[in-house]
Amino acid sequence: MWREIWEKHSGKLIGAACGAVLGIVYLIAGFWDMLIFAFLVFIGYYVGRKLDRREPLFEREELIQWLTERWRMFR
Repeated sequence: MWREIWEKHSGKLIGAACGAVLGIVYLIAGFWDMLIFAFLVFIGYYVGRKLDRREPLFEREELIQWLTERWRMFR
């Protein structure tokens, strides 16, 4: 059972664990940093999910389009 879970979700598990370890460092610093902890765990999970699906972390074209749309807002 554990082997099957590891094979299907290894990236998510590693990403969430790394996010949790980094988040604990922030938790030691204070209570309000728990928001940062949750954010780091989410980022770790997101990156791990992308690795499990063998997807790129971001699409270059989508990033460029998103940046140009945001830039138009300031003109």
